[in-house]
Amino acid sequence: MRIGIYGGSFDPVHNGHIAMVNSALKSGFIDLVIVIPSVRNNFKLYANKLPPPYRLCMMQETIEGLGIKECFVSDIEYDIEGVSYTAVVLEKLTSDAYIKGFLTSNGIKKKKAEESHEFYWIMGSDTLGTFETWYKPGEILKYATLLAAVRPGDSTDVDKAADSIKKNLGGKVEIFRLDGVDCSSSEITTTGDFSKVPAPAREFIKRHALYTENTKLSGVSEEARKQFFESAVWMYKYLGAKRLLHTLNVGYLSAHLADVFGCDKDKALIAGALHDCAKELPIEKQLELAKKYSGDLFTEKKLLHSPAGATFAKEEFGIEDKEILDAICYHTTGRGDMSILEKIVYLADKIEPSRNYTDLTPIREAAEKDLDCAMRMTAAAVRDKFVSQGRDIHPLTKQMMKDLNM
Repeated sequence: MRIGIYGGSFDPVHNGHIAMVNSALKSGFIDLVIVIPSVRNNFKLYANKLPPPYRLCMMQETIEGLGIKECFVSDIEYDIEGVSYTAVVLEKLTSDAYIKGFLTSNGIKKKKAEESHEFYWIMGSDTLGTFETWYKPGEILKYATLLAAVRPGDSTDVDKAADSIKKNLGGKVEIFRLDGVDCSSSEITTTGDFSKVPAPAREFIKRHALYTENTKLSGVSEEARKQFFESAVWMYKYLGAKRLLHTLNVGYLSAHLADVFGCDKDKALIAGALHDCAKELPIEKQLELAKKYSGDLFTEKKLLHSPAGATFAKEEFGIEDKEILDAICYHTTGRGDMSILEKIVYLADKIEPSRNYTDLTPIREAAEKDLDCAMRMTAAAVRDKFVSQGRDIHPLTKQMMKDLNM
């Protein structure tokens, strides 16, 4: 098979990206496209607006929603340590060990998947002129032919750039015409006009309240921002997509609420983001980790992930801050004498944007003005749910409710 590979930040994915995929498929050079949303792009290391899992899931939902059957999305960069250089990605992706399994997992028949394949790196013609300055460009050309799209209005001397690459590096370059709109992700996020974003991506953005003031992380240190992005990549190994996006949403909302109520924004971001990091570990592992942090204080299976998460974040992700670890530990039950940080993470977990199990509007409105009022409303909802299910309320939750004068 002739396989096109299209990498990028896709922050957000827009109609120009989709036009690139469709035009490449129509070019006659390739049979299918593999899209790779970047994890650690050397040009935009930690400068992307969203952590990698959001951009991966957004692209997956977009390709599926648009019904582009000859296009698959790969998470290969999550298996690469350090910067995701194109040469490194191609070495791994084009190997038999990876590509055969990837194709069969995406519905390609085994016989076809096990054939020898030709690979094409899809790129804009405007980057063709700088290709020779990329990291190990000769290595890239060992694995793939360059397939450059001539964008409308592009003034690049494509033939000159292609001849230079062939002369200096000995690689192959093919050209195709891009039929599509002229737009950029940065223009979309700067203007706030998402009309050039495909409908499935717009729905994803709306569901998670992305590209808003809250997700700009204004006032967050560069170190915390980096830690937030790295935590998202680290947790990708342990959490399914829905749970991972939820826990990252809690990070964003916690940072916002920290701004509102005068709490350390860096700590709130990290505590919120990591609060569910142990949620999908085997229950035996959760029990082991929970006992390390809180002894036998938590015994119910549904609660173990909270103290387990504190231990997991400390031992595996290197979090040493006791305030952050306590906020993770008590995010499910609360406790007496809670810190502002603990209240924020407890509350954000219940009302982050993708939560839709009941009408949360009143609590969300209260959370912008009065933290304890929002806590009381949330605790009352939890109490009513437990009573209706005939479940006992945890002693720690009772202590929290007492402190809230409930």
